[in-house]
Amino acid sequence: MIARRLHRHLAAALALSLSLGWLAAPAHAQDPERATLSVVGEGEAAAAPDMATFSTGVVASGKTAEEALAANSKSMGELISAIKAIGIEDRDIATSGFSISPQYSQPAQNSREAPRLVGFEVRNTVGVKVRDLTRLGSLLDRMVQAGANQAGGLRFGLADDGPLMEKARVAALKDAQAQAKTLAEAAGMRLLRVRRIAPSDRGGDMIASAPMMMKAEARAVPIEAGELAARARITIVYEVEPI
Repeated sequence: MIARRLHRHLAAALALSLSLGWLAAPAHAQDPERATLSVVGEGEAAAAPDMATFSTGVVASGKTAEEALAANSKSMGELISAIKAIGIEDRDIATSGFSISPQYSQPAQNSREAPRLVGFEVRNTVGVKVRDLTRLGSLLDRMVQAGANQAGGLRFGLADDGPLMEKARVAALKDAQAQAKTLAEAAGMRLLRVRRIAPSDRGGDMIASAPMMMKAEARAVPIEAGELAARARITIVYEVEPI
């Protein structure tokens, strides 16, 4: 009997202790979440290009498809040989387009005459990558002499744009930090720890070149490579408190 009473007293004491502990828990709750300041920094870095890409090719016509193809193949072979002769490697020359199209006569206006097949046109195009820009002007000249009558899409770039993007990101980070400091001081706040850093690159912006049209009498083609710009954007979220 005495043992049972002692057991009931111990159980009651334990229950009371747990109850008091639960009631006291709110006093130890975490502090409310701190206020935050979010800023977006932008940065830019520029560099001279070290490579270029473009397309070039031959358009040839003939009364038959075989005749047009033979003429195109002969000129295209000479064109590719000229490109390789100036030092462009096989890996930097790739066929990007080939087509054979019938050509029809255009009847006079209000004529009931049906269009007539008058021949065929063959187009063959290659994409070229130039890793040494000092060769570009001479290459364009030789291409024309070799029979190229179509070219375009000249674009300048960097073989490795990683370092340029890193510079742009660092500039964006510094811009965000400067903004945060200025805004916090103006608002009477103090910057505490960084809660989040989120890069959001927009990629490198390449200066676009106008389509390049080449003429048979062209010589010493002048080239202006300009500059390439890489832009980056970074968001930083700071915890802040009143000064």
